[in-house]
Amino acid sequence: MPKTTIRILLDELLSSDALKLVDQLAFPSKPLTRPKPDEVSRAELALAMTQALFARLAQSVPEAMRYLERAREQGRAITFDHGAVRTVLAASCGTLPSGEAAITRILLPLGYTLAGTYPLPRLKMTGRAYIHADDPQGMAQFFVSELHPEGFSAEFQQMLSSILSHSRDPLSATELEALQDLHREGHLPLCTARKLLPALLRCFERQHPLPSLAQYQLMLRESAEMAWISTEGQTFNHATDRVDDVLELAAQLRAEGFAIKDQIEVSTSGTVRQTALRAASVQRVLLGEDGPQLCVLPGSFFEFISRGARLDGALPADMDMRFDSGNASGIFKMTATTP
Repeated sequence: MPKTTIRILLDELLSSDALKLVDQLAFPSKPLTRPKPDEVSRAELALAMTQALFARLAQSVPEAMRYLERAREQGRAITFDHGAVRTVLAASCGTLPSGEAAITRILLPLGYTLAGTYPLPRLKMTGRAYIHADDPQGMAQFFVSELHPEGFSAEFQQMLSSILSHSRDPLSATELEALQDLHREGHLPLCTARKLLPALLRCFERQHPLPSLAQYQLMLRESAEMAWISTEGQTFNHATDRVDDVLELAAQLRAEGFAIKDQIEVSTSGTVRQTALRAASVQRVLLGEDGPQLCVLPGSFFEFISRGARLDGALPADMDMRFDSGNASGIFKMTATTP
């Protein structure tokens, strides 16, 4: 029944090709809370949203599509471990809430809870992991990062503010009210959920105008991460397949000619290992001195992660669902340069 409800939500939003990608995702083994037949639980709505975001990212990253076709031929399901979003904790973001609040105001009503905070001092950022309370291992996490402008030059801060101050809020008052109802009740009428889901997906887009070429180049000199945010906004930065052995998979993909990261990122605990396919190229038209200029820039990418059992006194069966600051900093480099 839950899967049927989720499919009802997605069928009217996604193309047939996108639905095929959703069908490749492993469905959580833990039963989702079942409200009345004409209602949608927070977990069902969260699952529909994450599956739609996964399909959107996959279709924008050619190497991800190639990998998913490989998995389909092998008859292997994809376990969606987490998606990542970048934000900026700026003094002014127009009508959009500043920093991670632009995303957490969605995640919290959907049943997500803060599971860990990860300082990223080299990047002048802070990452936070949000895990779903109803099924921590079966539902995709969110890794939401905030960039701290005060760590950069005055010129950088001024440039950043001039761009972000024109951000718009993609959620209407009615949609925000529906989120409040969801937070309070834990479920929504099916008709309300159908209207809310497209609005939630709009939150994972760029909400501010594109920078000029000069603005982009200035930001790139000080922060590749902010340069990426300036053109891509809150678009899914990456989505991740949880696999049994990242090292083995990386070797296989490299032998098959996939554009994969050279190194494996290993957490301090040794239980979390990550690598990724190279970021896709995107084309953005930025205004230069001589008029509009078509620029080829880094887009999103696809990641792989292996999670072992926790070694800190937790039960042996407990999968280590944490992240690692060092791993995150290494993975962030995937969008530092044009592919």
